[in-house]
Amino acid sequence: MTTPQPPLPSPLATALRQQWAIVVVIVICTLIETTLSLGDIGLLPVGRVRQTVYEFFGFWPGLLGRWTPNYPLQPYTMFVTYSFLHSGPVHLAVNMLTLYSLGRVVLDRVGTFGFVFLYTAAVLGGALGFGLLAKTTSPMVGASGGLFGLAGGVLAWNYVDRFSAARRLWPVGRAVTGLLALNLILWWLMDGLLAWQTHLGGFLAGWVAALLVDPRSIAAENQGDSPD
Repeated sequence: MTTPQPPLPSPLATALRQQWAIVVVIVICTLIETTLSLGDIGLLPVGRVRQTVYEFFGFWPGLLGRWTPNYPLQPYTMFVTYSFLHSGPVHLAVNMLTLYSLGRVVLDRVGTFGFVFLYTAAVLGGALGFGLLAKTTSPMVGASGGLFGLAGGVLAWNYVDRFSAARRLWPVGRAVTGLLALNLILWWLMDGLLAWQTHLGGFLAGWVAALLVDPRSIAAENQGDSPD
């Protein structure tokens, strides 16, 4: 008599279990932007929904100076909360598709903890870059700091892997050049409204965090530095 085997989990259930951290970020961002969009078209019983949410949870450089916050912890919480807000459905869709694509690569390399560590570091780094470099009083919203951090992390691992294997580093340089060109083009198309400072801060923070969270990268780098 054979013991019946339990049914295998569906591919969707397996993906959700493995990628739950990415799914959580996407769901939160989507729910927030859906609410803001409903407010934009007057389907909520209160007005100024998007403006109010931005005022409380967007990143405001002035709060690093003498501006009065809406609540005591706002100058600190805004370093994270801005990343869950977007300027509209298109902005959200582009960012969430990018998050899912890059996030899976990071998960495959360092798992859920590594993804959360890298993404959080990039979000914080993006806010810090904007706060230090931006010359504006307007708020900054969007997940792009975290996304550029994920890209920076993937490129950092690629660099170390290639360096330790004595392979050409030009593909990494080409990818970095491509990101720079993309920022320049978007900055021009958006009449200078692109938060490139956030992208830069997120990218640098993601590069550093990727090397810290992946012992294989550190070992490979040390191996590459040792004499033959």
